[in-house]
Amino acid sequence: MRTHWGRQNLIPQQFFTMFPHTPDNSFMGFVVEHPTANASVLKNAHRKNQALVYGKNTDMWKDKQWYLDVIHDIVEVHGTIFLRDQKSGAHIPSYVKNHGILRGEDLFKVLTESKVFIGMGFPYEGPAPLEAIASGCVFINPSFHPPHSSRNTPFFKGKPTLRQVTSQHPYAEVFIGPPHVYTVDITNTTELRAALKEALKQSGVKPYLPYEFTEEGMLQRINFYIERQNFCEQPRSSWVPDSAMHVILAEEDESCKDACQQKSLICEPSHFYRLNTKEMLKGYGAQCDQVQYEWEIYHPSYQPQTKTCTFQTEELLYSCTGSQAGLKRVCPCRNFIPGQWAICQGCL
Repeated sequence: MRTHWGRQNLIPQQFFTMFPHTPDNSFMGFVVEHPTANASVLKNAHRKNQALVYGKNTDMWKDKQWYLDVIHDIVEVHGTIFLRDQKSGAHIPSYVKNHGILRGEDLFKVLTESKVFIGMGFPYEGPAPLEAIASGCVFINPSFHPPHSSRNTPFFKGKPTLRQVTSQHPYAEVFIGPPHVYTVDITNTTELRAALKEALKQSGVKPYLPYEFTEEGMLQRINFYIERQNFCEQPRSSWVPDSAMHVILAEEDESCKDACQQKSLICEPSHFYRLNTKEMLKGYGAQCDQVQYEWEIYHPSYQPQTKTCTFQTEELLYSCTGSQAGLKRVCPCRNFIPGQWAICQGCL
């Protein structure tokens, strides 16, 4: 693909990401201020029946009044919106209490007074929902039907990814979930109202921050990468021991990422090279009456209808995320430390 992300001749795991959205890359992450740093404020917080909307830019509020009206029927709606002038606030309903752009400590105060943090569907995968959850808010996470991708969403066009983004914040959806996160089809007002009422009645929801977004968690992860990742070694090897691995034959048209996730495991691309042989595929249920070699992100794979095994010819294309109709992928899955997605159990 002719973009400034490509043509680097790098193994995909040499690219670092803010969130662990694909095992093909390495999850670097970032640090969210831990709630214990403000323990006294959180302990004495008096939460009001109010929601803070995630959207500083007025464009994020455009065509969303129907959504905000449902929320306003249940809670008081607050925002932290930057308004250049009076005209720029045309998309903002009159009932919204706008605090403007706030300093960190002032934003934290508003979060500790709020019960709910409202996603608007954009921006994707920002840090703010984690900050809100760490401050004790429940995050309403809009789901996407169909998922957003480079095939149907302008934001992703031209980017070298085939990801299917199922919600505004897939990490919060998959790795956190209730009672801290409710992923909701916001066009279904019945479902939206139910999620809001469920979030509001859970007064015992405590501030929560996954370990991998703490200072210690990030330092542990970086140290692991420095000590274990070696992309220069030939022939290729993996820093993940066999004891952490489980091989799964995926369903047809299912990615290895999804197949592993269904088993509460993580796809481990550094182990694909070990599966890229006829003997290995046959050992996991494939009947290799025919054999072929291709450079596509779906391989190694098995086609049950023709009993064809297809093997990867380009190691840079080993991928956890590809899928194709009629193909069953052979997937290297690993376990992981709860709260530390990037590191397998027994790897420290």
